[in-house]
Amino acid sequence: DKVRLFAKRAAGTTVKSEKFGDIVVEPFSIEAAQECEICLLAVSGDFSQEMSPKISGGPLNTQVIDNSSAWRYDENTPLVIPEINGEGKCNSPLVANPNCTTAIGAMPLYPLHQKYKLKKVIMSTYQAASGAGAEGMAELEDGLATWVKEGAVPKPEYFAHQLPFNVIPQIDKFQENGYTKEEMKVTWELKKIFGLKDDVLVSCTSVRVPTLRAHSESIVIETEEPINPDEARELLKNAPGVKVVDDQASLQYPMPLNATGQEDVEVGRIRQSLIFGDHGLEFFCSGDQLLRGAALNAVIIAEEAVKVRA
Repeated sequence: DKVRLFAKRAAGTTVKSEKFGDIVVEPFSIEAAQECEICLLAVSGDFSQEMSPKISGGPLNTQVIDNSSAWRYDENTPLVIPEINGEGKCNSPLVANPNCTTAIGAMPLYPLHQKYKLKKVIMSTYQAASGAGAEGMAELEDGLATWVKEGAVPKPEYFAHQLPFNVIPQIDKFQENGYTKEEMKVTWELKKIFGLKDDVLVSCTSVRVPTLRAHSESIVIETEEPINPDEARELLKNAPGVKVVDDQASLQYPMPLNATGQEDVEVGRIRQSLIFGDHGLEFFCSGDQLLRGAALNAVIIAEEAVKVRA
């Protein structure tokens, strides 16, 4: 029932919490971390690679839930979205949290895969500035403020190009195959989380857009079984972590502005694919990448692990 916070630069500061009261941030040490039953890490990949194995275990059998990419592709480390593949994995000594883009798209994709069996997934993402951290948000806000005052956007310092009034079709570093690492994360992680066969193909194009929070995704799928939009819509209405927002008459569909601060992923624009016909579906989704794509997913893993400990 006690929450402790560890950090280097913020040590000594106080974080206010409605549920847990004032929490004084402590300097990090392995010994202090092992005084906790569960440690949620929001750190760099390099830090996690070094410290996670050292934290895991100890006198309280401390569990590590890591939000970095350090352990996602390690064959001995479960990569978990609890509603999808959490059974028997949430209490592992070290659990990897998926990439935010993967987690948002996975929520509607998995129930569709269970019933109709995915053959191809083609995804395009529209990712908010906050996906790049506080610096990304600040650069977007400062750029817009400067434009209002001076009529021009300053030269970018954090992003490769100006983000206000623009979109940037690159997130993370380019790989040898021409995709970026962010795009390949979706391919690698969906295959691991869903247990997809090698002949199921997943492709992604990731774009940074000038919104502050919540990522959106346009997804096209081909399925082994015939798929009907009305049936798919009803299936998704009953899927955990999904909220169907899909009413053309009242112009209701997912938008990042509405998904911000919400735990569920909004899904809409559900329609038969003109490309794949009766075996294809197209839809649009928006989700808060700071919740479903990060913190919320990690907390649900921890809650499931606590149930096992009890």
